[in-house]
Formats: sequence, C-alpha cells, structure tokens
Amino acid sequence: MHQRDDGALHHLREVPACSVQFGTDLTSSAPGSGKGCLIVSDIEAARTAMVGAGIEVSAVFHLGPDGPVEGLDPERRSYFSRATFADPDGNTWLLQEVTTRLPGRVDPGPTSFGSTTDLASALRRAAAAHGEHEKRIGQEDPDWPDWYAQYMVGEQTGAEPPE
Repeated sequence: MHQRDDGALHHLREVPACSVQFGTDLTSSAPGSGKGCLIVSDIEAARTAMVGAGIEVSAVFHLGPDGPVEGLDPERRSYFSRATFADPDGNTWLLQEVTTRLPGRVDPGPTSFGSTTDLASALRRAAAAHGEHEKRIGQEDPDWPDWYAQYMVGEQTGAEPPE
C-alpha cells in the first residue's frame, strides 16, 4: 500500500507484496461499501507492521465451529486466522493468513520467498512442525535441513508435508 494524499495509508515495507487497484471510475459502489480480502503469509507480522504504520487493525481471530473466536487458529491451519481493518473511505478489508495453498491454486514449479519476513515465518513454521516430527520419531533428526526444505517447498506448492 502506498501513502494517500491524506496520509492515512502508509507504505508497508514488511508486508508481503500485493496489488490493490484504487481510482475513480473503477466501480459505481459508494465509498465505504466495498469489501476486500488480502492474503498474508504471517498474520501476526502483517498486523504488527500495519499497527506500527498507524492503521487500526482488529485483534486476530479464527473461525470456530460457532463463528469467529479471538486469537490465532489453535492448529495454525491455513485460511483460518484473520483480522480486519477499514481504509480511509470506510471500506472493509479482511486479512487472511494463508501458509499452505489448496492443491491446484499455485504453480508447483519454482518456489521463492518475497521477503526476509516471509522466509523467517516459513522457517518458524517448519521448526514447529519439525519439533512435532521429532516427537513422533522419538529422536533427533540429523537430516533436519532436508526435512525443512521439503516442508517449506511443500507448503508453497500444496504438496503433502514430509512424514
């Protein structure tokens, strides 16, 4: 996002790249009636960066069986953790954390990370998952770099995580 003339939106360097189109004659909708969704790989980092830039963002919440529940999804499932904010025109935006794309939604070819924040978040998720892997196998995994690499590439391409 880039700063508007009124200074309400600031450039957010640490939020993963996205493209949002603004301008006149793009829609006949009245200001404040729009609803949008922005996908982020780490909702906590995105929210922190936005709050640090002066944007009011709701607390993170997740979808429970009976509706929204405050806090991150306990299993940290992709698509479940969210937050909301409004732009200066009053349009509502949903931030949604997506760490593993559904099959068929990404090119299974080359993988990459758009920023150091994205890479660090992927490493944290891999570390947490690897800790569970070591508990399952009952010992330290000397091949952890290979496991991390397979996990991180699989996360981006929608492949099954390593066992």
